[in-house]
Amino acid sequence: MSTNVEKESVGKYWVIFFIALIIQIVFLIWIREYFWIVLPFVVTYFSKAMRLI
Repeated sequence: MSTNVEKESVGKYWVIFFIALIIQIVFLIWIREYFWIVLPFVVTYFSKAMRLI
């Protein structure tokens, strides 16, 4: 079963996800009321790294 999905590198998405995750953890520790600002980046790049979107 072959599909026409291009196999692009997802390494850059993993790097961006982990950077955003670290930033979100920092926000949760020190700036709790604004941790949700980073949440869209974490979710988006995790799903891109997992090739869900």
